[in-house]
Amino acid sequence: MGDSIKADIIFVSLFLLFLANVFVWQFIFSLDGNLKVVFFDIGEGDSVFVETPQGHQILIDGGPGQRVLTKLGRAMPFWDKTIDLVISTHPDYDHLSGLVSVLERYQVKAVLWNGGLVNNTVFTNWQKDLAIEKARVWTAQSGQVIKAGVARFFVLYPLADLAGQSVEKESNSSSVVARLSYGDSDFLFTGDLPSKNEADLLDSNQNVASEVLKVAHHGSKYSSSPEFLAMVGPQLAVISCGANNTYGHPNQEVLSNLQNFAITVKRTDQLGDIKVVSDGKNLIY
Repeated sequence: MGDSIKADIIFVSLFLLFLANVFVWQFIFSLDGNLKVVFFDIGEGDSVFVETPQGHQILIDGGPGQRVLTKLGRAMPFWDKTIDLVISTHPDYDHLSGLVSVLERYQVKAVLWNGGLVNNTVFTNWQKDLAIEKARVWTAQSGQVIKAGVARFFVLYPLADLAGQSVEKESNSSSVVARLSYGDSDFLFTGDLPSKNEADLLDSNQNVASEVLKVAHHGSKYSSSPEFLAMVGPQLAVISCGANNTYGHPNQEVLSNLQNFAITVKRTDQLGDIKVVSDGKNLIY
């Protein structure tokens, strides 16, 4: 009996040691000095996962429904249930709904959102879960800089403080726009910002130049003006849209504009998840 117990203890100890080694090596391999950005294939919506070289994990929007939970389960180690920063660009269902599920399943340390108010069930649940989560909450406004190890998020839009204001009628115009910078690599995340607000952003004389552009509003004809594309000057444009969606996204005129600027285009409806990796100098996609 005693020998059997000892054998069981040795087996359990070896198994736990094996698991510990798996965890340690997976953690080490995740800290490879690269910035990883994954544009989730989330259907007709937006959701982007960012992991910095130091292992900071950031989620920008959550898409519609709960599909983002499956995506996060694949992008993050199975034991990791903490997200350092969630960014909600604006309170449309196809961007916000999944974030409600994320708040319920993950420990979120900090949240950046535009502070604007709308009247619907998803937004009500978002506010309720924010209060329960007790994360640090920041209202986005141009000029803010958020540090994530050696990476930086520069908040470019909204230009004004929208906290407590209704954005019911023009939710897209309230979109948070942020530039993620790591070394020589910059990523511009634009939410659903319309062309008229792109013009306002350009008039503010902030730096929008980026190697990678998340095309606004799923490639809608109401965004991505030639003037905006010229100032951003991306080498890669990523369009997040659902296969055979009823909105006609992406719009052919937008695709033509991107082609005219010789910008490489990748679409989630055609390629699924799109991963871009930067070592601070070079991009791999």
